[in-house]
Amino acid sequence: MQFIYQTERLSLQILNAEQAQTVCDFYCENKDFLEPYEPKRPANFYTASFHASNLSCEYHAFLKLSYIRYWIFAKENPSVPIGSVCFSNFMHGAFQKCMLGYKLGETACHNGYMTEALSFLLPIVMQEFHLHRIEAFVQPDNTSSIRLLSRLGFAEEGDLSSFAQINGIWTDHLLFSYVGSNSDCSVPGSTSIQ
Repeated sequence: MQFIYQTERLSLQILNAEQAQTVCDFYCENKDFLEPYEPKRPANFYTASFHASNLSCEYHAFLKLSYIRYWIFAKENPSVPIGSVCFSNFMHGAFQKCMLGYKLGETACHNGYMTEALSFLLPIVMQEFHLHRIEAFVQPDNTSSIRLLSRLGFAEEGDLSSFAQINGIWTDHLLFSYVGSNSDCSVPGSTSIQ
C-alpha cells in the first residue's frame, strides 16, 4: 500500500498527527451532517489534540497494515479534506475479509467522489491483502450509501437487528458484501506515488 494515490480528480492520502487541525476542521464543519450516521463522539472529539492522537494511532496501524484510512482531497483544493475511506477488521485464514467505512463532507456529496475513490481502492486492497470479500454495514434509511454500494458491485446480504450504536442509539443495519477475484485488480487511468 502506498501513502498517496492519485486518481483523475482526487488525491488519497494517509495522514499523520501533523494534519490534526485539518482533520478537526473537517469534522467541525460537517458535525451536523455526519453525526446521525456515526458513533457518539467523546467530549474532546472536536479538538486538534484528539485528532493528533487518533491520526498518530492510525498512522502506526497503517505501517503495520492492520487499519487503513485514506483521506480524500479534491485536486482542485488539495489542502482541505472532503472525506475518508477506511478499511478495518482484517481477518485472514478461512475468512479473508475486512470491513469498509467511508464518509464525505456535505458539500462534497453528489459529485461522484466516493465512487471514484472506492473504484480505485477496492481492487488494490483486495489484491494487497489477498482478500475474498469486503463488507459494509449501512443504516436502512441511508439511501445514498446504498446506491453507492450497489453501483460498486456490492450485494445486499441481509438485515442485522440492533447491530451498532449510532449517535447513542442501537440501530438496525443492512449487510453488503463485495466479493471478487484478487487476480486482476488493475485500475486503468490511475497512478500512485510514494
